[in-house]
Amino acid sequence: MRLVTFQPRGQAPRLGAVYGELVIDLNAASNGQLPADMRTFLTRGPYAFETARMTCQNPRSPYLLDRVSLLAPIPNPSKIIAIGLNYMDHCREQGHTPPERPIIFAKFTTAIIGPDAAIRWSPQLTRQVDYEAELAVVIGKTARHVSAGQALDFVAGYTCCNDVSARDLQFSDGQWIRGKSLDTFCPLGPWLVTPDKVPNPQSLAIKSILNDQVMQDSNTNEMIFDIATLIEFASRAFTLLPGDVLITGTPHGVGVFRDPKVFMKSGDKITIEIEKIGQLTNNCVIE
Repeated sequence: MRLVTFQPRGQAPRLGAVYGELVIDLNAASNGQLPADMRTFLTRGPYAFETARMTCQNPRSPYLLDRVSLLAPIPNPSKIIAIGLNYMDHCREQGHTPPERPIIFAKFTTAIIGPDAAIRWSPQLTRQVDYEAELAVVIGKTARHVSAGQALDFVAGYTCCNDVSARDLQFSDGQWIRGKSLDTFCPLGPWLVTPDKVPNPQSLAIKSILNDQVMQDSNTNEMIFDIATLIEFASRAFTLLPGDVLITGTPHGVGVFRDPKVFMKSGDKITIEIEKIGQLTNNCVIE
């Protein structure tokens, strides 16, 4: 399934499933058996997914996809866990030795926006705004001390992420949180794709496209630490909750390591494209 958080014109956000060019309101179509928001849906586990699949077999009064706004699929996770330097090709372009264990940092949840929303920043704060194509993993059930062998059983699905980064803040601060957590610096979407549609998340083409020019072009098989290892590593340290977002690193081709450097500017269009998941597009606006 492709699960979405969508907003009909003039209404509150809703939980939906996309079938072709239609969006099914899962709360309405299930006569209230399913909640109206993604995070609550995920806390209900396999029952919710099975009910959603059954509901979609005979949908009632669906919306046309092009008549609604798609928001971030999970707009309110308890946390966003990010991984640095997790692609071999990204390490090579920087001249870095691959890390011996995952490098974890955080992005604030207030950075989340959805498809077609604007990435915004003030030039008085940053002048080096970069793109990072990343595969995002959404946790489906509470995970603590999970083994790598069990880890993928805790995944609700996958979506696209742009780990937007203010490089001047990132490097001058000496740590990464502020430069990666400015408002609007975590686009997610367009939907949450369930694991049955992504049988091997470690073999997906991943790209970023800036104004129709491909900037990053790689594959998730370049990850140094695979998704199962990341979930094991993170869950040993802290509890992962349903709806938590794990973004798994970016491949080579980011703007800061190009010659000459390439940073996003007002009016730019940036698209993250991941095989079997889709495209996430946002425009850039300098405030």
